[in-house]
Amino acid sequence: MLDELQKNLGFDENAMESSRMTLYRFGNTSSSSIWYELAYAEAKGRVKKGDRVWQIAFGSGFKCSSVVWLALRTVDYDEMNLWTDEIDEFPVDVDCDDGPLPIFFERSK
Repeated sequence: MLDELQKNLGFDENAMESSRMTLYRFGNTSSSSIWYELAYAEAKGRVKKGDRVWQIAFGSGFKCSSVVWLALRTVDYDEMNLWTDEIDEFPVDVDCDDGPLPIFFERSK
């Protein structure tokens, strides 16, 4: 789904990074995934005061929604963020052409 979205909207890898890394680290968490993605962008220092962030979410069936947020402030990197503990280890290569993903996933640090 992410590959098709990227292709059809003409996004580069950087625009898709937070979605791919959220899926890699937390799996499909349904509607809460968009907040993990926003937290990823904040932890990477990519959301600054005055920036606009476009979030797109897809649900089951034919559900889709989007919103544009305006950053009212730049997030302090020392603030609590669920990515802070290992943000420097991301992004990782999630190329799945090597075969099926393992059934057992180790919990994040």
